[in-house]
Order: sequence, then C-alpha cells, then structure tokens
Amino acid sequence: MKHAGPAALDDLREVITAIQSRGLKEPSPGVFYRGGKAFLHFHEDRAGLFADIRLGSEWERFRVSTPDERLAFLELLDRA
Repeated sequence: MKHAGPAALDDLREVITAIQSRGLKEPSPGVFYRGGKAFLHFHEDRAGLFADIRLGSEWERFRVSTPDERLAFLELLDRA
C-alpha cells in the first residue's frame, strides 16, 4: 500500500485541515508528527484511503474513504 499521493491528499483536504487545526506538526504533506515522533500519515490503494496513526507503540490503520469514516477517525484522533 503506497503513501497517499497529491490527488489522494486533495481528496482528504477537509480531514487534513481538521488535523492541522489540532496543532500537529506537518513536515511534509499528509505526514504529521507529535512530540518529535511520527504520529499519523495516509495511504491509498484500490480498497480506498487509509490513515495510519500511532496509538501507543504500534501503528493502527483506519479506513478514511467515506464521510462517516473520516468523522469517526477525527473523533478517534481527539481521544488519542
């Protein structure tokens, strides 16, 4: 599964803007750091768009292809 390219990131623009408003550092498009450590990035493939977020010491993958999935992901991010 490849990292999200420019077209996928454009599709995720509302989610990315919401993440940026939460104060996470974005050293490159769609890649976010928290506390100097990689925390969140996006992937794309035929199955859709996905967010990988570091919860604890492990990465977890969440589908973010639909508006409902994106809302659920942002709610998860707020709890993380």
